[in-house]
Amino acid sequence: MPEAGEYGVGMVFLPRAEHQRAECERIIGDVVTSKACRVLGWRDVPTDPQHAGSQARRAQPVIRQLFVTRSALTLETDDDASLDRTLYAIRKRIESELRSTAAGGGCYLASLSSRTIVYKGMLRAEQLSGFYPDLSDTAVVSGLALVHSRFSTNTFPSWPLAHPYRLIAHNGEINTVRGNRSWMRMRESLLASPRFDDVAELLPVLSPGQSDSASFDSVLELLVLSGRPLAHAMAMLIPEAWEGDATMPPDRRAFFEYHASLMEPWDGPAAIAFTDGRQIGAMTDRNGLRPARLGGHRR
Repeated sequence: MPEAGEYGVGMVFLPRAEHQRAECERIIGDVVTSKACRVLGWRDVPTDPQHAGSQARRAQPVIRQLFVTRSALTLETDDDASLDRTLYAIRKRIESELRSTAAGGGCYLASLSSRTIVYKGMLRAEQLSGFYPDLSDTAVVSGLALVHSRFSTNTFPSWPLAHPYRLIAHNGEINTVRGNRSWMRMRESLLASPRFDDVAELLPVLSPGQSDSASFDSVLELLVLSGRPLAHAMAMLIPEAWEGDATMPPDRRAFFEYHASLMEPWDGPAAIAFTDGRQIGAMTDRNGLRPARLGGHRR
């Protein structure tokens, strides 16, 4: 394997049918190659289905990890996020290609990143480590981890809709999501960034059938990979109640007032934990209707 930071890991949910799985893997490989990258290999993720419920076992996909690196001719040195931008463009192109195939409906990329790996499924908290033996392997070491457990009340359970997503884990609902999605669709024709060769290949920002949490995560991902720090982007999407706060410092008020012209708030009730693999944090929405207990540990 290359050095850490020089390759990406994809966590991929694939169809059980062998011919459909082969078609999905072919599409994935073709897209990776088209972006001047190469597939280092695939790994079957060890799983123990006895730690999942009967409904989860019936719907369980084939779970494999994909390893991707760039060719020597495309290595960039402008910043340490350039590989993740390439992986993001690859994933968006894969999603677009999969939507046009019959087999694509059974394929989902839970993550494709040089910094994070998402292990998730239709599992209760106590089932997670048993189902994924990787998480109990002493060879697996991480400086941080984000773990989420929630009973879903507004979506039918499925493996792709489980939390966490690529950057967030969300407890609550985004009550303004219909308007938020509409505004994002309207903005797509205006999107531009010097950090991407072709912004059009990243569209749509919001994939069809996404939940409110997944929609929020997709917009956050675009903001972060376009160059905004993670905490900055979160403050844009979930601003404080700045309008009527006379005690807020002027520079802080100016931050929220300026960004209100760029992005409407995604209002909850919501408590959201977030990480990009380097920074981790959590916040509640400006309405304060979703309580959360936050804690940390360092050693």
